[in-house]
Amino acid sequence: MAGDRRYGRAPVSRLSGGEEPFVETLAARYRGALDRFFARRAPQLGSDTEDLTQEVFLRLAARGDGETIERVDGYIFQTASSVLTDRARRAAARGGDRHVCYDEEYHAVEDFSPERVLLGKEQVAMVRSVLERLPDRVRAAFVLHRFEELGYAEIATRLGVSVSSIEKYISLALKELTAARKRDEL
Repeated sequence: MAGDRRYGRAPVSRLSGGEEPFVETLAARYRGALDRFFARRAPQLGSDTEDLTQEVFLRLAARGDGETIERVDGYIFQTASSVLTDRARRAAARGGDRHVCYDEEYHAVEDFSPERVLLGKEQVAMVRSVLERLPDRVRAAFVLHRFEELGYAEIATRLGVSVSSIEKYISLALKELTAARKRDEL
């Protein structure tokens, strides 16, 4: 009963008809199911599910000719489980989850030049100086909006004033910061 598909038995090399290679037949039959299997069990892999599916078929092809697979469904999904486990082990051993791709915007060497660091420190000092000179409510409104990322209505509730007052406070703070920046540029 080597070719009896009713029980899921077939030799690795060919199906009972012998026309089409067995792995290609399995690929046509199980590719979608394997993609869903990997997508469900490892959604973080995204488009890598296709690679994992291909790895299952590569392992089946490398298995050899003439051997009989008793339960094809179970064998394929057990192989898929092994592929997923092997991928996780390799990623853990290589620290693949800690890899950060190079992005010139974030990693460029000139971003950390001494001149740029000094300019950044001077800008922070200027902003701090301007904020310290602002009235308490204006400073509090600006800090809550720009640094704590709160909306005008929430800031108004916290400070016990109207939303219109918060708009004026933020506008005043921005006006003072802009004026100080222009003075520094001269």
